[in-house]
Amino acid sequence: MNQHSATRSMFDPALVRPAIAESFRKLNPRTQLRNPVMFCVYVGSVLTTILWIAALGGEAEAPAGFILAVALWLWFTVLFANFAEALAEGRSKAQAASLRQAKKDVMAKKLNEPHPKSPVRITTATDLRKGDVVLVEAGDVIPADGEVIEGVASVDESAITGESAPVIRESGGDFSSVTGGTRVLSDWIVVRVSVNPGEAFLDRMIAMVEGAKRQKTPNEVALTILLVALTIVLLLATATLLPFSMFSVAAVKAGHVVTITALVALLVCLIPTTIGGLLSAIGVAGMSRMMQANVIATSGRAVEAAGDVDVLLLDKTGTITLGNRQASTFLPAPGVSEEALADAAQLSSLADETPEGRSIVVLAKQRFNIRQRDMAALNAVFIAFSAQTRMSGVDLAPAAPGAAAREIRKGASDAVKQYVESNGGRYPAEVNQAVTDVARRGSTPLVVAEKSANGTRVLGVIELKDIVKGGIKERFAELRKMGIKTVMITGDNRLTAAAIAAEAGVDDFLAEATPEAKLKMIRSHQAEGRLVAMTGDGTNDAPALAQADVAVAMNTGTQAAKEAGNMVDLDSNPTKLIEIVEIGKQMLMTRGSLTTFSIANDVAKYFAIIPAAFATTYPQLRVLDVMHLSSPSSAIMSAVIFNALIIVALIPLALKGVKYRPLGAAAILRRNLLVYGLGGLLLPFPFIKLIDMMLTAFGWV
Repeated sequence: MNQHSATRSMFDPALVRPAIAESFRKLNPRTQLRNPVMFCVYVGSVLTTILWIAALGGEAEAPAGFILAVALWLWFTVLFANFAEALAEGRSKAQAASLRQAKKDVMAKKLNEPHPKSPVRITTATDLRKGDVVLVEAGDVIPADGEVIEGVASVDESAITGESAPVIRESGGDFSSVTGGTRVLSDWIVVRVSVNPGEAFLDRMIAMVEGAKRQKTPNEVALTILLVALTIVLLLATATLLPFSMFSVAAVKAGHVVTITALVALLVCLIPTTIGGLLSAIGVAGMSRMMQANVIATSGRAVEAAGDVDVLLLDKTGTITLGNRQASTFLPAPGVSEEALADAAQLSSLADETPEGRSIVVLAKQRFNIRQRDMAALNAVFIAFSAQTRMSGVDLAPAAPGAAAREIRKGASDAVKQYVESNGGRYPAEVNQAVTDVARRGSTPLVVAEKSANGTRVLGVIELKDIVKGGIKERFAELRKMGIKTVMITGDNRLTAAAIAAEAGVDDFLAEATPEAKLKMIRSHQAEGRLVAMTGDGTNDAPALAQADVAVAMNTGTQAAKEAGNMVDLDSNPTKLIEIVEIGKQMLMTRGSLTTFSIANDVAKYFAIIPAAFATTYPQLRVLDVMHLSSPSSAIMSAVIFNALIIVALIPLALKGVKYRPLGAAAILRRNLLVYGLGGLLLPFPFIKLIDMMLTAFGWV
């Protein structure tokens, strides 16, 4: 995704102007009916408008100017709520627009057979169907989502992810998935199309970031039911006040019956209009924040579930550790110096382009300043690692005519032991103990041996260590405070897994993980009533991703993984799962905080509007006028104006979200009650009084 859209100012004129226009379009009754709380305000606006028109005709229950003012501010309340929702949707639509720039019809080189030398037929991307095979060469745009079945190429995915660095896509493994709209920079690949037109990943991305298409989540539905229930109760209570007022006036032969305009204003001020007006904006903004984090949520429910997650399943490699083991220590065998071991280890690793091999070369250089040699002069023949021998190494030509050649091998301890003993050498017990100690520490032991004129001997052990990411232990501690259990998943043996789990600070681990074991673990946690989140990128992760409540698939992963997940991380960063949980928590905290504020607000507005509305019927209610407002009409107007303006004031908070803090549920509740509950209770008093003073000063009531 182009990042400029994600960093737009919250009130960018390019977003505000369309949102204002959309606010008026949303006045359609069918649109308003989707939000029952605001629909009551909408009906009240229509009713007071009708009363104003009647007042102009001489049928006045109150001054026409007062009725008009109340009607206008009620319409503003509806428009402000529409504006909040339209602004949130506008941010999502701006993100979708940037994605559409990547979606364009391109030409495709369709192959008759699934290999690059097959005859090519030029067609358009829209003509491709699932199962078709295309050739994509350097400079070509990949016409559709698919899997690389042959070749390897460098691909520019900046149109999707916003990252300028190219990525490698190749057949086989977990990096074979390609996305339509990205461009091949070098070499060529043969791609089997995995979707039909309109079903592509980009199409789904565009559809999901359109806030208008967002489905309400279970918690949001539950909150809506609560708000509707409160509204119905207050509506019935308000409706009964009119006959009570009429009875009182008739009984005491004094005072005036409360006006319908005052009752409408009372209802609008007492029902939870603040959270009702902002609820949809909070949900849309939550998905927008996911998009800003370069995560596509293919389900609105998943965004909310992320906030309720109890268990996080995290892959070890690349998530908890840096992903590549690094050489950390040389442990020489008896009678061998550490420098001799380092020298042999470096010689055997000079042609090893794996991160582990390069780290051995670097460690030897750092420890003993051993520089790379001219291997051509030594007539070196490098032996590549193979699954059969589980060793690699180098054969060096004799230093002088008649001298013996030298063989250096490094690899798994049992493989090297067999090599040494088959060549008449001895495998020392001390080396075996060193191998056990290294494994117990959670590291990987590589044994180095040499065969020369003096026979075959073991030189020692290289310790390859999984480097735990900096700060990851502290982040796990934060998750623990939130009541979230962290589980590390690894294919390592239990001994290694236990050591890394202890160093990283996770709560539990699953060693020697298989797809069946992952699935079993997720189901066991869910059977206990927990919500489980996990990440994955391979086809073997698909069953577990499909079972998890929050399933984050890597964009670099296989099509099976992306289809099984309910979120796709465009950055393919496994640690993003922690950020996703934080965004989900933030959305729930925002909704809870604003709900607390809204209900507390209504309590405060009660003291402003009840004494004013019924002062003429029940003079005793004047004791509740703690703010000493100028007049009943001024009190009603001040409360209605405050009720409308507070929605506007809270739009930035609804869109940005309450600042996330890793606290437990009890601590969050205490903080909400203190900050938003007490704040919502106290804030209306000074502001309603200030509005009352302004209205009185300008003579508007």
